[in-house]
Amino acid sequence: STIVMGAAHTASYRVYFKKNGVPCSPLHDVPLWVDKEKGLINMVVEIPKDTNAKLEISKDDFLNPIKQDFKDGQLRYVGMNFPYNYGAAPQTWENPNIKNHETGAYGDNDPIDICEIGDEPRRTGEIILVKIIGVFALIDQGETDWKVLAIDVRDKNANQLNDLADLERIYPGKLQQIYEFLRDYKIPDGKPANTFGYNGKPQTKDLAMSIIEETSKEWRKLVNGQVSNRSDFYYMAIECTQIPDVANIISPEDAEKHLIEQFTNYIRAK
Repeated sequence: STIVMGAAHTASYRVYFKKNGVPCSPLHDVPLWVDKEKGLINMVVEIPKDTNAKLEISKDDFLNPIKQDFKDGQLRYVGMNFPYNYGAAPQTWENPNIKNHETGAYGDNDPIDICEIGDEPRRTGEIILVKIIGVFALIDQGETDWKVLAIDVRDKNANQLNDLADLERIYPGKLQQIYEFLRDYKIPDGKPANTFGYNGKPQTKDLAMSIIEETSKEWRKLVNGQVSNRSDFYYMAIECTQIPDVANIISPEDAEKHLIEQFTNYIRAK
């Protein structure tokens, strides 16, 4: 379940998560794989389809709530509406200390991004089950930023969609639309077009699953303390409440106390 603090389109807006009644992190406490053999994973929805507020899981805040990105003193909006539901694969981490051989760029210190291409807009904070279809190797401001293509298993076309060929057959032109959006969405802000690995060609479901598996292993190193969660150029909050075998697990009581403090501070500031 989710708990919303503040109004949408404000700097105080936060979407917190609870699991079994206990505050939790959508990045660390939500399982990644649901059925690895079938390529099914959980996805945390950040940005609903056909909207443009740049909402994302916070890397800086305790328990990683979803909030709107704030840049140059302003709430951030993308200059084009997202043509898909956009979100993150929990329990993954694009390690900024590792350079990818294909892109020649280091990871972006984010979870893996998911582009869910089904017909229905989903809600910010919704956790949905998706089937992996393929992946684009985006290079964003010099960082590797994988964009995994997937479809909600509840979508009317989900049973027919298993790979890129199926996607092109059922949704003619959809891959080109996604490619052009990923390439161009920063141009309205005066930035250059994004570039890609693999000459901009979408890659297979097998590669997507391999990347998800690799970044999940990096996430595990992160929460186990094998890799530092901070440096001079990145930080990732790693507190969690549902994973028993990590150093940064906190008690339900401490998590609830912190959440109450956040809401109290919000109310006082109004």
